[in-house]
Amino acid sequence: MPTTKTKPRTAKGKTKAPAKGNTQLEKFFIDALKDIYWAEKALSKALPKMQKAATTDELKSAIEDHLAQTKEHIVRVEEAFSLLGKKAQGKKCEAMEGLIKEGESILEETEKGTMTRDVAIIAAAQKIEHYEIATYGTLVTLANTMGNSDLAELLVETLQEEKDTDSHLTAIAENGINWEAEQEDDEQEED
Repeated sequence: MPTTKTKPRTAKGKTKAPAKGNTQLEKFFIDALKDIYWAEKALSKALPKMQKAATTDELKSAIEDHLAQTKEHIVRVEEAFSLLGKKAQGKKCEAMEGLIKEGESILEETEKGTMTRDVAIIAAAQKIEHYEIATYGTLVTLANTMGNSDLAELLVETLQEEKDTDSHLTAIAENGINWEAEQEDDEQEED
């Protein structure tokens, strides 16, 4: 897990001074920040649809919490741009667009009011979480490499929240929804 307290290391593991003014790395970082900014904004529009389609109150509540958190993540990314002296702007994130489309298609492919639909929503949401975890993990590591610990600390907070959301979704699935969805299959076969 990336931390904000370690010094950057070379490929051979030796510590070295932070890379200050690495314009290629900074350009890549800003591009990745634009990408996740667009992704978070797109997700904030998609989550209400997933929440409305969810069957259980527990999943609806988890999605509502994640929507509030996503709005905080948008503000945090805007703060990250500000720390870099840049205007916050997004760049279309093809990955998030695809993940959202996949989530929308599972709503069409699953029966309304079933636990199977909730299983599918959780699976789609966790794919999104894993994408966000990978992105924020990379951004934290790069901020540290660039010697910007304030930026790393800001983004590590979002990274941890994404991990916590993923764990919460797993707990919801494992605490009954998956088993109840399996029972739906049995009941349909008996009819």
